[in-house]
Amino acid sequence: MNISKYTWALHARPSQKIPPGSWTTWLIMAGRGFGKTRTGAETIRQWVERRHCKRIALIAETELEAHSVMIAGPSGLLSVCPPHRRPTYIDRRKELLWPSGARATIYTARNYEKLRGPQFDGAWIDELAKFPHAQETWDQLMFGLRLGPHPRVIITTTPRPIPLLKTLVHHADTYLTQGTTYENEANLSPRFLDQILKTYEGTPLGQQEIHAQLLMNQEGAYWTRSLILYGLPTP
Repeated sequence: MNISKYTWALHARPSQKIPPGSWTTWLIMAGRGFGKTRTGAETIRQWVERRHCKRIALIAETELEAHSVMIAGPSGLLSVCPPHRRPTYIDRRKELLWPSGARATIYTARNYEKLRGPQFDGAWIDELAKFPHAQETWDQLMFGLRLGPHPRVIITTTPRPIPLLKTLVHHADTYLTQGTTYENEANLSPRFLDQILKTYEGTPLGQQEIHAQLLMNQEGAYWTRSLILYGLPTP
């Protein structure tokens, strides 16, 4: 077994490492290809292996996305965990079970009421900005994030100008990480980079999907970028 393959500290950029401090929410708002999924999976892995978390919520828009991206994807939990510490996926329960006894269960934004009742000491939310009922999903998770001395949540998302993101960006317990597609250029296809540069660089969609900018300065926008990030009025 290639041990270095599973040594995240050797591969992670500084922006992908768990930040210091007493934050409750780590919000990673970054462009396509930044490495958000790998960062989310590696963070959950570390929380489990360091015994910081034993009951974890994995939240995506749908069960299919949770399984195909967060669990079984190329950068998902089954891929980043070494064989002797790899969890087992139990399909009938939509759950990952680690050898240590830690569990991670799938929940979805389309059926957020299922978050009523369960308790967690950790959570990973993927692509929050595209959730239907994003605020309702977040609220139900917050009521259940009540186990252990310091329950935490990591959010990995490309930004969209939804009210919940505005709230989280400004929240005192949020650690915000922002990044672009180009930060992970060494691990991306040159053809992909060439194509997005030619097609989307300099466009509003490119600002959002490549540079992870909240599109607030367009005519008729509900918020401006300066208002979202700094609470400033539009010039």
